[in-house]
Amino acid sequence: MAEWLCRGLQILVCRFDSDPGLQNSIMIDSLTLTDFRNHMASRIDVRDAKNIIIIGENGAGKTAILEALSMLSGDRGMRGADMSDIARFGGNGGFSVFGEIATGDCLAVYFTPGDNNRRAKINDENAPLADLGKLLRIVWISPREDRLFVDATADRRAFFDRLASNFDPAHIGRSARFSKLLSERAAALKSGADKYWMDALDDQLAGVAIAVAAGRVQYAGNVNFFLSSCRVSVDGMLEKMIIDGVPAAAAEREYRKYLSQNRELVGDKMVLDGPHKSDFGMFNNELNLPVKLTSTGQQKKALFDLILAHTDLLHNKTKQDSIVLLDEAAAHLDAETRAKIFKKLNDTHTQVWATGLDKNSFIDVPGAVFVACKNGEISSIIR
Repeated sequence: MAEWLCRGLQILVCRFDSDPGLQNSIMIDSLTLTDFRNHMASRIDVRDAKNIIIIGENGAGKTAILEALSMLSGDRGMRGADMSDIARFGGNGGFSVFGEIATGDCLAVYFTPGDNNRRAKINDENAPLADLGKLLRIVWISPREDRLFVDATADRRAFFDRLASNFDPAHIGRSARFSKLLSERAAALKSGADKYWMDALDDQLAGVAIAVAAGRVQYAGNVNFFLSSCRVSVDGMLEKMIIDGVPAAAAEREYRKYLSQNRELVGDKMVLDGPHKSDFGMFNNELNLPVKLTSTGQQKKALFDLILAHTDLLHNKTKQDSIVLLDEAAAHLDAETRAKIFKKLNDTHTQVWATGLDKNSFIDVPGAVFVACKNGEISSIIR
């Protein structure tokens, strides 16, 4: 099934018409953290730097810097933590992240004690969090992704949905809407809602479900265009319909019919197929194996190949640079592979922020700026 889906997705490549008004040097010039994790007040000025390596011992606050950067995309952050857990212990219960980018824009994400969620500002004006993702295209690999292809389906789905949201910022909103409608449907079934209420919910759910599935298929097909050694596959009830060429309207009607025929609870749970059950995978063309069956090093290499293809895809579409965050980037990679990957990253339209214990692991990184971190403070920046 996975191989067939990979082959099918190769043809789903759209023609990109870039917006000529977009800037192509969307890099972060400086970052300021206030009461974020163990950082009381840290500022990192790396203006014009393309490769930033944050070095320090375990617990120094390196990953916190990448987590702060990831929040400037409008996401909950690379750890997905509760906002109150991010605020510095001993602080006032809130935090802020402030970034200046090469276009001259200033972005901020902040959390105030007693608030339900974080807030955003663009150039000192209140803004929806989703608007940050239109200015900064940020993607990351953390130690959590080292087992992406062998761990839970939900983790893979969340990872690839983040990539799809980079490609199409509206995808994250559709995915959130789908999850909310699923919860509402389950609650309606438990409360014994009448047919008319259920019909209305199922109408909405079917429309959003098709949009989510179509977004995934479109992303997979387009990123495969830029991949060479691997292929992305997406497997799911609705995704398969779209790959098979079923028109969106017909697929929506089919799913709507399926929903109306599945309104039973098993125990107190709603048993339902759909985009919330779909899965992603990758296939290594050179080894002729699913990536999940390859070594840990090969799996990480496949992830890097995916990120490289992803940044090429985004630049082709938007002419924007991407921000790539690599937490403990040297893990599971030999020196030769690591050097090749950073050279490839340097040759693409990206700004890279990476963490590591040892500066010597990154001596081959072109033009690297080293940021030394210790006990939640920036001790030096070496160009």
